[in-house]
Amino acid sequence: MTTKNHTNFALLVHTCDRYQFLYTGFSAFFNKYWDFKIPCNYYFATENLEVEIDGFTNIRSGSGQWSDRLAHLLKHDVKEKYVIYFQEDMWLNKPVDAAFFTELFALIETHNWKQVKLTSAEVYKTKPTGYEVQGFTIAELDNAASGYLMSHQVTVWDREFLLAQLPPNEHPWRNERKGTKRIKQLNPQIYQVDYFAENGNPAINPNPDASKRSGYDTVSQNSALNPRVLPYIDALKHEPNYNQYTLELQHHYDEQLTHDGQPKPRKDDIFKKIKNWWKGK
Repeated sequence: MTTKNHTNFALLVHTCDRYQFLYTGFSAFFNKYWDFKIPCNYYFATENLEVEIDGFTNIRSGSGQWSDRLAHLLKHDVKEKYVIYFQEDMWLNKPVDAAFFTELFALIETHNWKQVKLTSAEVYKTKPTGYEVQGFTIAELDNAASGYLMSHQVTVWDREFLLAQLPPNEHPWRNERKGTKRIKQLNPQIYQVDYFAENGNPAINPNPDASKRSGYDTVSQNSALNPRVLPYIDALKHEPNYNQYTLELQHHYDEQLTHDGQPKPRKDDIFKKIKNWWKGK
């Protein structure tokens, strides 16, 4: 369990209990690449499971629909003003720079920004703001021309603003689809920076020096491992403490088992198909 810092920022890993199989891999690579000098509090949110994840405080939402579970966490457990949102299938693959986040946090607090997307995607149409953090351009989205204004990629959110985007009983795909329409009507200022390369996506802004760009891969698709997990399996083969877990990862991938050990579903949900297409899966 972590000791809480005096900070306005929290990092929240939002998970479901069925994906417990991914927790060990997430933790291994998060602890390898993340710099815990970054001034925020760390929460690993399960539904009902009690788990110990190195560096994190375990909080629990109880069972329920995706939006209800996240809203419960933000109302009752995460009290910091700003939240960095992660999910358990986002496995880091490059070092994360504390200086970048310290400087970004200062800008966010000074200007009271409500949403700063930390990943890159072709659906984001941006314009420079004049701000720069550690060689990365801080851009503003053209909301009318951009897609997925509501997305579950790694993002810094104002907690109250995120809560307002979580109506009851929405599953994640509906939340992104309908949430984008709702945010387009609100038309708030949304910012974006090319800090994390998600699944190798290239930067979309001119950055004076993006040499410290970090990255992660989403290793889950339709409740099973996808080919992006293979480099992580290879990396864990050199870590004696993960011998058994590495074998289990390889077995799940080879047999295309779901994360709870069941045969993989044969058909994709239509909303999953749309999301996977957007994410390049």
